[in-house]
Amino acid sequence: MLAVLRNPTYAKLFSAQIVALLGTGLLTIALGLLAFDIAGGDAGIVMGLAMTIKMVSYVAVAPVITALVAHVPRKQLLITADLVRAAVAVCLPFVTEAWHIYLLIFLLQAASATFTPAFQALIPSVLPEERQYTRALSLSRLAYDLESVFSPMLAAALLTVISYHNLFVGTVVGFIGSALLVTFTRFPVLVPPAPSRFFDRLTHGVRSFWKQRELRGLMSLNLVVATTTAMVIVNTVVIVKAELERSQSDVALLLAANGIGSMLVALTMPKLLDRLADRKVMLWGAATLPVALFLAAATLHWGQGQTQWIELIGLWFVIGAATSSILTPSSRLLQRNSTEQTRPAVFAAQFSLSHACFLLTYPLAGTLGAVLGLSNVALILVGIGLLGAILAFSAWKVPATATV
Repeated sequence: MLAVLRNPTYAKLFSAQIVALLGTGLLTIALGLLAFDIAGGDAGIVMGLAMTIKMVSYVAVAPVITALVAHVPRKQLLITADLVRAAVAVCLPFVTEAWHIYLLIFLLQAASATFTPAFQALIPSVLPEERQYTRALSLSRLAYDLESVFSPMLAAALLTVISYHNLFVGTVVGFIGSALLVTFTRFPVLVPPAPSRFFDRLTHGVRSFWKQRELRGLMSLNLVVATTTAMVIVNTVVIVKAELERSQSDVALLLAANGIGSMLVALTMPKLLDRLADRKVMLWGAATLPVALFLAAATLHWGQGQTQWIELIGLWFVIGAATSSILTPSSRLLQRNSTEQTRPAVFAAQFSLSHACFLLTYPLAGTLGAVLGLSNVALILVGIGLLGAILAFSAWKVPATATV
């Protein structure tokens, strides 16, 4: 897998991704502490609204920005987005009102919604050979999983010697480091898209998802992933602390089980995809996730004691593995169903549509979980996940024909 890092262009871009991820991880922790300083016991409300603003900006901004900057050189676009993110991070330690946080988070996430799809759409041009591209996707998935584990550990270590305001400095350094790495990267020659109307550029990605059978299936799989991810992200702490009355370290342990499952699949994915078609692997994940979440609901309702805890660890591991089996190969579908000119729009559409699913499932997991109970909300999410899985199986039941 690490052989792809011999490509100097990809090595610099992957390094830019790593330092930006670390900066974002530190930002997430510092932001929570800042919200508590400003709002006290209402910090959860502030953070909840901030995360909603994040998702809304991801859904709404990515296609619009991609259409607006279709003819802007990719390097210039990525550097500008990183510098905007760094500028926002500089401002965050000085906010004194909750609305300041909301405004800055919107600007920050709008810049991320510009950077991420453009960055992802660039990698197939850097690594056009499919085997290399697959290994790059696995490496990227591994980086996201490792960041979710390493950033809290780094933040905890730093907070023993500095105040949380200084964590924003790490965020600024991460984004500036990313911008510098992109600056010194030699980009492949990219042919700009042909001139077209703004509305056509704006809707091209979504229209591609509707036209292409493979992408319609992927759109349904986004919904499956969003159901279990919402349960894990929103309710793990509630399950461990409130339902099971276990320690804070057990929250980290359960999340780690999910991350380890994801990482193991990411590591094995290149060899797996050498033998199996993408869609077989992804449909396995789609079939597994609702079943695993259903078993989790049963365990929460009927399980007891240490056996219940061990079962949940195993199920969180399976959910992580099945999620990775969908997410890691998904960009290969985007690559196949796009050209170099249409790829930014297609990747932006995937970025927007996938986060639209989270915009549905995150509030469901949180609000209904508090009202109906965790096992009941898990069953509701199972139903939504089954619908997504059925739609994906239906879309992919005959061979896809890609037209771009």
